[in-house]
Formats: sequence, structure tokens, C-alpha cells
Amino acid sequence: MADTMGHSATATRNTSVALGFCLLAIAPQIFEFIWSIGTIFGWGAGRGPATVLVAHATALVASVQSFILILSALPGTILGYVLSSPPGPVVKSGLSSDVLLALIYSYPIFVVAIVTLFMTIRSAQDYVGGVILMALALFALWASSDLQGMRGFSFGAGTAPRMFGGLLVALSAGIALTGLLTDGPAMAHYSWRGPMFVMAAILFFALAIRPLGLVVTAFASFMIAATGSHETRWLEAAIVGACLTIGCAILFPYVLGLPMPMYPRFLIQ
Repeated sequence: MADTMGHSATATRNTSVALGFCLLAIAPQIFEFIWSIGTIFGWGAGRGPATVLVAHATALVASVQSFILILSALPGTILGYVLSSPPGPVVKSGLSSDVLLALIYSYPIFVVAIVTLFMTIRSAQDYVGGVILMALALFALWASSDLQGMRGFSFGAGTAPRMFGGLLVALSAGIALTGLLTDGPAMAHYSWRGPMFVMAAILFFALAIRPLGLVVTAFASFMIAATGSHETRWLEAAIVGACLTIGCAILFPYVLGLPMPMYPRFLIQ
């Protein structure tokens, strides 16, 4: 019975980790969709939410066929991706940025998530940390896919990012493998409240700075970030937020000379 219960607990933990990796695999697509919602209110430029959903869904399906083509030329593709400018014709020809995102970033993380279901994780911190570092490296490889690469002995703008990204993938895979082969600490309890509200504050500032202006946006962003702590004293937070807002209102437009809108657009009009 003890073995059965232990196996069940391990399977449950692996399922939770695998689901987390699946969410990580589509995190860039989710972020772009959230960002695109602002276009409905005129808060930014770019594709609308419906366009983003259709484009990424189509890319995830179309990239399966592209993945089969890439596997047929895998040895030359890997070296060509790291050194060429841009990535070799098998990778780049006819592929949109959304398809490349699925091929370079999303599907490798999906594969790791599937493998996780069947593995015994002996050091959760090492394994999860290694996979997250791998995700960062894969995202960097995708982001640098359009940069000029190596021409003969001349380095291009994308050569170093892709070389370091490939090195980080190898190192992070080694860290994740350590989590499978050696005993180590389990995942510690992590509070999402603080990071969630800080990210919400950053996203609000990016979307609201143009329509609402610096004064309103800076103060509101600080108060959103302050919500991330249970120990926040709201009167003190409001005073500090007001002081920081005044400092930003002086620093950016007058000291640094940045042309930032100060007040809401509807008040100016």
C-alpha cells in the first residue's frame, strides 16, 4: 500500500509539473493575446485578439509539417541555424514568425512536458529550474532568428545570441538531467501574489501610459504593485506613490527630456 501511495503521489506531482510546462510552452502566445486586448481600446499597435488567436492556432498546426521537413535535414539545420544568416533555407523558407515560435520554442517544451509524465524526478528544484532556463534559451533563439548570422569569418548580429542560446540550452539540459539522476530538494512553496501584481503593474503602465499620461499611470502602477504584499499600509503606500509620481513627472520630461504625455488624453483634448 505504501508503494502504491508513493507512486500515486509522484504521478500527481509529475502531472502538475507537466501541466506547468505546457502552460510555459504557450506563455509567449498568451502574453501576446493579453497584449492585443489593448488594441481594442486604442492602447497600442499590433494585431487584434482574434487575429492573434487564429495566427497562433494555425501556426501550431502548420509547424507539425514543417517539423517533419526539418527533421529530414536535421544535421545541417542545427549548424546552419547557429551560424547562418538567417537560419538555413529549410528552417526559414516560407515560415512565419508564429510558426518559428512554435517550432523553436513551444514544441520542444511540449516534448519535455510529455517526457516529464514518465520520469521519476529526484530533485524537483534542479529539474524545474533547468527546464525554465531551457525555455529562456529557446525563446532567445527564436527572438534572434531574423538577425544576420555568420558570413565566412565575419560575425553577424545574430551569431553570438544564437551561440550563447545554444550553449544555455545544453547547460540547462544538464541541470534538468541532474534533477532526474541525483537526489535533491523538492519544490519549495512559492507565493505568486507578489510577482503577479508586479507584472500586472508593469503591463498596466505599458498599456496606459499613452491614453492616461504619466501622472495617473505612474501612481496607479505603484498602487497595483503595492497590492502584492499582505503587509501594505495603504496610507503610507499612497504617500510614497505620490512622491514617486512627482519624481517621475520631473525626471522624465524635464531632466531626461523624454517626450512623455503627462496627463490623460481626454483632459488635454
